[in-house]
Amino acid sequence: MSTATDNKIGSVTQIIGSTFDAEFGEGHLPAIYNAVQVDTEIKGVKVKVTGEVQQHLGGGRVRCVAMGSTDGMARGMEALDTGEPVTVPVGKETLSRVFNVTGEPIDGRGRSHDRRNVADSPQSLRSLKTSSPRPKSLKRDQGCRPADTVRSWW
Repeated sequence: MSTATDNKIGSVTQIIGSTFDAEFGEGHLPAIYNAVQVDTEIKGVKVKVTGEVQQHLGGGRVRCVAMGSTDGMARGMEALDTGEPVTVPVGKETLSRVFNVTGEPIDGRGRSHDRRNVADSPQSLRSLKTSSPRPKSLKRDQGCRPADTVRSWW
């Protein structure tokens, strides 16, 4: 008897550079932009790769772009459809922090809680608030030179 979790687990069928293909069982095909994770250990080497589904290939197969190195990946490894898109941390708590491309902290200061989908549309510029007025335009003779050198050119 298969469960919902069994349907979300597929296997890697092909690795080409920074992309990999995964095949899932009947009745389950990860949506475009879903995160597919490969997390296993092979011959004492930990392989943890997150991929983003970019294309449905047919026959229950998807093509994913890896968000990290595919070194160590092999055909037949389990691939888990997370059911949600790749997310990254956002907000003030991310300032002065170091993250990898999938938003996992690599500075040892713990996981960030406020996360946002990388495929979301950006905020409109009109909704952003500015704290200072826009700078005035430069005159022709000012150019981009520092203010103290403007007079020395004449």
